Amino acid sequence: MTIEDIELLDVEARGVPPLPEAVSNGFVPNDGARIWFGSFGDGPSVILLHGGMGSSGNWAYQVPVLVAAGYRAITIDSRGQGRSTRDSLPYSYVQMAADTRAVMDHLGVARAAFIGWSDGADTALTLADETPERAAGVLFFACNVDPSGTKPFVFTPPIGRALDHFKKDYAALSSTPADFDLVFEAVGQMQRSQPNYSAEELGRIRVPVLSVLGENDEFIRREHAEYIARSIPGAQFVLLPGVSHFAMLQKPDLFNRVTLDFLGKVLA
Repeated sequence: MTIEDIELLDVEARGVPPLPEAVSNGFVPNDGARIWFGSFGDGPSVILLHGGMGSSGNWAYQVPVLVAAGYRAITIDSRGQGRSTRDSLPYSYVQMAADTRAVMDHLGVARAAFIGWSDGADTALTLADETPERAAGVLFFACNVDPSGTKPFVFTPPIGRALDHFKKDYAALSSTPADFDLVFEAVGQMQRSQPNYSAEELGRIRVPVLSVLGENDEFIRREHAEYIARSIPGAQFVLLPGVSHFAMLQKPDLFNRVTLDFLGKVLA
């Protein structure tokens, strides 16, 4: 069945399906936090990193497809989000890349492909920059690599519905369910100042990167996503028609086709 939920009305009314039963899940302690992961299926490893204030459940339409295609899908709740805890230090993509490597080490995953959405895209790119031997490739969806890449914020109903969904998940999953606003502000401080890659720094990245953006993304400039693809050696740009910042929920079939095509190239 084809799912199309451009306005996120179904997400608002019914949420998203639960993730399938995990082969393994649990917490990995790292740098003052406990980082939750779920591992699904068997095969080459694909790590899915959600956007700010989301959780692993945001990948409900991707994990079953990846498992059916013969991949091991690994979801991670970013520190302070979903089930994961946090310390009192400011957020950084460097820290979240370290958290991701800690989960990989715990699971014995030497190398994986990454599907990163928004904050998760920057976490994946940071990890690939710091430790390219751990990254088979990065699908970089809907994020900026310097402050010039963002649009002036304009509230839309889909943004409101997504935020309400994230709040409900946070309340249900977090060990500090009343702290959503505090974490939201801390994550926002990171987003406003990080990352700040120059074109020269992007030019040193040596893993396959696919810069992907929804045609109607509310936050990221198309020109910036194209700039990322031009600046990283061998990278390419893909525009997803008719969707915005929430493409994996709005048109999962479209998002999944691009994902599987990318994985077929970097994990062949």
